[in-house]
Amino acid sequence: MIAFPAALALLITAAPVAHDRYRLPPPEVVELVDAPPSPSISTSPDARWMLVVERSSLPAIADVARPWLPLAGIRVDPAANARYRTGFDRGLILRDLGGDVETRVPLADGARLAGASWSHTSLAFAYMIRTDAGTELWTVRVDDPENPVLVTDRLNGVLGSGFRWMPDGERLLCRLVPSGRGPLPERLSVPIGPIVQETRGETSPLRTYQDLLRDEHDAALFEHYAASQLALWNPADQTLAPIGKPGLISSASPSPDGQHVLVTEIRRPFSYLMPYYLFPQRIEVRDLAGKTEQVIAEIPLGENIPIGGVRTGKRSVQWKAGEDATLVWVEALDGGDPKREAAHRDRWLSVAAPFDGAATELVRVEHRAQGITWTKDPNLCITSEYDRDERWTRKLLVDLSDDGAEPRVLEDRSVRDRYGHPGSLVMRPDARGSYVVRQDGDRVYRRGEGAADGGARPFLDRQDLKTLETERLWQCSPGSYERVTAIVKSGTEVKPTFVTSYESPEEPPNWRLRDLENPGVVVALTSYPDPQPALRGITKQLLTYERSDGVALSATLYLPKDYAEGTRLPLFVWAYPREFNDPATAGQVAGTPYRFTRFSSSSHLFLLTQGYAVLDNAAMPVIGDAETMNDTFIAQIADAARAAIDTVVEMGVADPERVAVGGHSYGAFMTANLLAHTDLFRAGVARSGAYNRTLTPFGFQAERRTLWEAPETYFAVSPFLHADGIEEPILLIHGQVDSNSGTFPLQSERLFQAIKGLGGTARHVVLPHESHGYRARESVLHTLAEMIEWLDRHMAAGGVLEAGFQGEGR
Repeated sequence: MIAFPAALALLITAAPVAHDRYRLPPPEVVELVDAPPSPSISTSPDARWMLVVERSSLPAIADVARPWLPLAGIRVDPAANARYRTGFDRGLILRDLGGDVETRVPLADGARLAGASWSHTSLAFAYMIRTDAGTELWTVRVDDPENPVLVTDRLNGVLGSGFRWMPDGERLLCRLVPSGRGPLPERLSVPIGPIVQETRGETSPLRTYQDLLRDEHDAALFEHYAASQLALWNPADQTLAPIGKPGLISSASPSPDGQHVLVTEIRRPFSYLMPYYLFPQRIEVRDLAGKTEQVIAEIPLGENIPIGGVRTGKRSVQWKAGEDATLVWVEALDGGDPKREAAHRDRWLSVAAPFDGAATELVRVEHRAQGITWTKDPNLCITSEYDRDERWTRKLLVDLSDDGAEPRVLEDRSVRDRYGHPGSLVMRPDARGSYVVRQDGDRVYRRGEGAADGGARPFLDRQDLKTLETERLWQCSPGSYERVTAIVKSGTEVKPTFVTSYESPEEPPNWRLRDLENPGVVVALTSYPDPQPALRGITKQLLTYERSDGVALSATLYLPKDYAEGTRLPLFVWAYPREFNDPATAGQVAGTPYRFTRFSSSSHLFLLTQGYAVLDNAAMPVIGDAETMNDTFIAQIADAARAAIDTVVEMGVADPERVAVGGHSYGAFMTANLLAHTDLFRAGVARSGAYNRTLTPFGFQAERRTLWEAPETYFAVSPFLHADGIEEPILLIHGQVDSNSGTFPLQSERLFQAIKGLGGTARHVVLPHESHGYRARESVLHTLAEMIEWLDRHMAAGGVLEAGFQGEGR
């Protein structure tokens, strides 16, 4: 029998449920929610083609309620033999960059498009279609877009997308559902014994993962659905040639020369406490016939990994760009323990085919390795590392051909330093599909957000790898938001031509073509209309202010359409706390007020249609030493909240007696704490939060200490343990099958029961079939109806209304 977790009974609350049917918010909100989404654009690697992806509106609850299985930390769609998902696209249109050619790719009516991927040659792309009988993989050539070719209807997407382009850009390496894999394992009607777990004195601090294996039947189901058969698809004769035997293959990537496949296969014993990626693994190189050429690593079960640590032995095993068949990987030099003193925490190594020689050490890094990036010269790479203690990132340019050369610093900053971010390196596929830094001579390109006090102004820079000097080629004009999405052409003697996405407060996102050799010429590539014209007239303003300790803060203030200056409105504050090591980075402005205003899903911004002012993304920094900053969590968020309210009140916009607070996930945790420890708010909305930190005893968010190391802090920041202080009304909303680590639905249930038992005012809403975010149209509309009616009831100018919700849903 297939398990159907989404059909679990609703959580039992301690008070009668007021409504048992989905409800609708006011009609103007429904109309905005139902506005069709604008398409997204996928540009081909050579930027000559644009694949217009038509997105679907919100799915119906019937689609979200499709059966799925919780197995080894993931959710499996048994019908599609793939990861469970709720959102799909509905159409593909291929057009050339100039707009002279535009062809719709034929798809069946109602097709559920599950992603598309370009070949690095830009001559073809592949896409996946989910059906009730499996997952289909199709390919389309750009010179014949009206005749897609079916590769397989047995793609296995449980442990990844299930396919990769080969280095020739024509063939596809696929993972298929094994033919004749046998019947579905059946659960025994009578158990043969108990479920047993044992620990033998070894530490294994684990986060609170969801959807884990529960017993041997689950383990058998995981093997049934995750097992795949490698196969090579050849478009010349449209055949699928099997490679070796089926197995629990979690990844498979071809070598740059196309002669080998790097395969990671999951092995037993499985765990009931860990997700599949911490199960034992065997990493090996196989030939195209499936024969094992060399075992690279046998990785044991991921036990005994310290909090914030890594596995010992080989990790991040991958092919080196620019060479035929060379493997690179990273190994810990500190036992994987971030608290152990070490001059260098990691080192990168490599070995070339036939992979049986001694590994060559490439470079050591002082902090934890985060990745390695290759340039067009295979001896020149860029290493990324992260200092956990300081929350610091560093990128080094390393010349592997010169043992005596010191690595050169390309980037060295706090991960929270938005203003100092030099931009990300622009990448491109080489002739064999390996992604390397886009390079013209010695110069590379960077694109970034351009965060600044007045809001983000994205940019495109060019940097010389010999001198490390940077030249600004282009930056978004003030008053708008325009970012680089793809470089079309560039050279050593010419400035680049590139594609951007442009928007402003009044103009919806559309794509443009810019040629810096002719900077005054801007070509519009798309002209998508405003999907929500009813929102025009809503205003937004970037506010900057200070906490009482002098820490700079920021937020975006939204005001309803036709707002009359001087009118005091009920204010809704929406926020999410973030951790910082120092006040300087905490005070940097995030985002920009110059983006197009569009409301989607269950956004709190819909409250603007009901006459509320909304203070969005109100900064709630928690600053201090990375080990102990949560000791002052309550005081810091309370101070930030008070500063935010005072600012809007002093502007003459907010009614100080009618201020509410809300947040999602960690923002919900913040909301409950603010209601428990301050008298700043009239009401609160907390969605999908965690409220009892004793249920996440091995850390939460950025907390590194365990419950037993810092019991006072865990107690102080748990609003469940201070429920007697929650005197203001709180609306608790939670997805019934929340898959996010730590935010079990039980968290909201228990907080509601505590408030009920203590005589407080609360409402607990459980959304059937929903996870951490809410996807179904019915769920989204119901969430908005609950929020609007809750705030209307408790934020009325004349005082808190005593009457409950009246009547049926609109």
